[in-house]
Amino acid sequence: MSLALDPVAQDLLFREARTANTFTDDPVTDEQTKAIYELIKYGPTSMNQQPLRILLVRSAEARERLIGHLSEGNRKKTAAAPLVAILAADNEFHEELPSQFPHFPQAMDLFAERAVRERSARLNALLQVGYFIIGVRAAGLAAGPMTGFDAEGIDKGFFSDGEHSVLAVVNIGRPGENAWFPRSPRLTYAQVVTTV
Repeated sequence: MSLALDPVAQDLLFREARTANTFTDDPVTDEQTKAIYELIKYGPTSMNQQPLRILLVRSAEARERLIGHLSEGNRKKTAAAPLVAILAADNEFHEELPSQFPHFPQAMDLFAERAVRERSARLNALLQVGYFIIGVRAAGLAAGPMTGFDAEGIDKGFFSDGEHSVLAVVNIGRPGENAWFPRSPRLTYAQVVTTV
């Protein structure tokens, strides 16, 4: 076997997993979201930055505000999803580095410039977005990640401190009826991988 991961788990996380567009009414609990985070927090980031911030949208009022910032094709499924998460990069992540990267006390100083912090926060939080989606799948749930939204509107409406930048909105739940679009093709190994 080339992979150490059990084939059933491989299917759950990758081969059989799909982006869900409809969901059942089954709730997604705080216990499930905590378990997802407790798993994905171990995914690597540069200098252990961990810039991802997760905002769970549970109230009807917050859901309605969010829907107003989504593209038309994303509104109906977001209104019906059991749980919606706004995934954002914390552009002030460097303030946590003294405790999260303690063996290099000067780490925080490397991110004194805002532009440098924003680039690093975006890159590393996007890695964590991928971990989050896999974590949702590991919980036996389906994720519906979306990038069709007014980012500036979401930032202003949900992160008024100006320190966060939205990266994705993810609908979460158990897949409902006709949840899947047909599987799109994937590039082959030969199309993607080269060796030098």
